[in-house]
Amino acid sequence: MLSINTKAPQFSASDQTGTVRNLSDYLGKWVVLYFYPKDDTPGCTKEACSLQDSYTELEKLGAVIIGVSKDSIASHQKFAAKYHLKFPLLADETKEIINKYEAWGSKKFMGKEYEGTLRITYLIDTTGVIRKAYLKVNPLTHVSEIIIDLKSLL
Repeated sequence: MLSINTKAPQFSASDQTGTVRNLSDYLGKWVVLYFYPKDDTPGCTKEACSLQDSYTELEKLGAVIIGVSKDSIASHQKFAAKYHLKFPLLADETKEIINKYEAWGSKKFMGKEYEGTLRITYLIDTTGVIRKAYLKVNPLTHVSEIIIDLKSLL
């Protein structure tokens, strides 16, 4: 996990529409940068839909949502279309952003250990500084935590 109150690493990647997104594009806004394992899987779908359900509230608080996984642009296109996601999903097939944000690591599923994308979210302030990091995110309650923290930081 990256340290709180440090500059967030810059990134540049294409989203589901093919638009290149850079962290610097969002200076002046709060950024909810969330890392998730795989498009259209149960936990990742719950998390994305929960964020989408709170999209307007987060927007009113001056925040944007950006999702990152190692899935392809084509996979992100299908996922975003299926669940009507309004926010960018960055395709990080080389895991460059995932590694910069320390969101790759050891995981366990059904007794097996393997390497994969960790479900981590960073709340980045309007100047590009990490203000909060969420580890071991619960996809169902995560957004309420972000909103409470964002309101307390404004």
